[in-house]
Amino acid sequence: MTRAPVKPEMLRWAIERARVSPDDLSARFKKLEEWLQGEGQPTLKQLDAFANAVHVPVGYLFLPEPPEERSPIPDFRTFAGRTLARPSPNLLEMIYACQERQSWYADFARLYQEPELRFVGSATLDTSPEVVAARIRQALGFSIEERCDCATWTDALRLFIRRADDAGILVMVSGIVFSNTNRRLDVEEFRGFALVDRRAPLVFINGTDSKAAQMFTLAHELAHIWLGTSALSNASAQPAGGFRREEVWCNKVAAELLVPLDAVRAELQQNEPLADTLRRLARQFKVSTLVVLRRLLDAGHLTRPQFDAAWQDELDHIREISQGASGGGNFYRTTLSRVSHRFTKALVVSTLEGQTLYRDAFRMLGVKKTETFNNLGREVGVMM
Repeated sequence: MTRAPVKPEMLRWAIERARVSPDDLSARFKKLEEWLQGEGQPTLKQLDAFANAVHVPVGYLFLPEPPEERSPIPDFRTFAGRTLARPSPNLLEMIYACQERQSWYADFARLYQEPELRFVGSATLDTSPEVVAARIRQALGFSIEERCDCATWTDALRLFIRRADDAGILVMVSGIVFSNTNRRLDVEEFRGFALVDRRAPLVFINGTDSKAAQMFTLAHELAHIWLGTSALSNASAQPAGGFRREEVWCNKVAAELLVPLDAVRAELQQNEPLADTLRRLARQFKVSTLVVLRRLLDAGHLTRPQFDAAWQDELDHIREISQGASGGGNFYRTTLSRVSHRFTKALVVSTLEGQTLYRDAFRMLGVKKTETFNNLGREVGVMM
């Protein structure tokens, strides 16, 4: 029986990298403690199973020391003014998957002579956030009135995504890695990222966040598309310090896009309790109460101490009501949300025409059965 000559420190690194406890793995790998102490070594089969369990390429485990893994795109995430630690395997895999999808779609767009999108990279950090917000609203045809008419935040988010898709932007929303429900994406780690390309700009949104919060993330990442900068973000609506200039600018664009300052001022009512104002404006603009708080501060309706106290209260309230939130819903709608309507339609067309292998299409869509693929084709209007 062939044993794998791996160092205990590489096994410990892989466990730490996967952000799991050795105790959680010991039930599956009975001799894990011996491996970690250097008192034994796994077989090749056991090592392969271990690598799958901790989501690490098995070849990494034979290295003399852990590799330095960094985000393949600019990482703008911060916490208390400090850059965050290395990205998790779940996050890295989603970035790599989206890069593959983007590369494929860019080639598809060139083949079918789709024009470059003029708005990509059309702004700079010196461009007024108010001006850029107006340009985004115009390019997407995403009026405030139409959004306010949506019955729910979910409806407003779907409309927002659909308008971005119609404008040529691939918007992908998922709370898990591919279709693996055991690999949830951590909203505390990241909220979204943007991948810039003239023909295939892509925005990924962490679907574990609330629908209202996803609205802000999408607006924030769209600002990155207009700026022409790929980026990994965890910024919220809070006007806090410690973020890079790009993130502060994108936050301002997002806030103005979703809740224009003039519209906020026009809606303020004298002597209305703050809690009532928050709920009313959040329902009206279909954003989170945190975004409304940010705009009330921007409008001078709150002092900074009042804002800071209210912000913490709202965070606590949101955490409380988010406990026990469940997923579910229509399978095909969920799948289209994860990979975008525009991307799915193009991929199905290319596959049916023989330009793309079914194997590659299944991988990029995250499906395993031909029947599922065909049903997705029907959902996007390609197949009857």
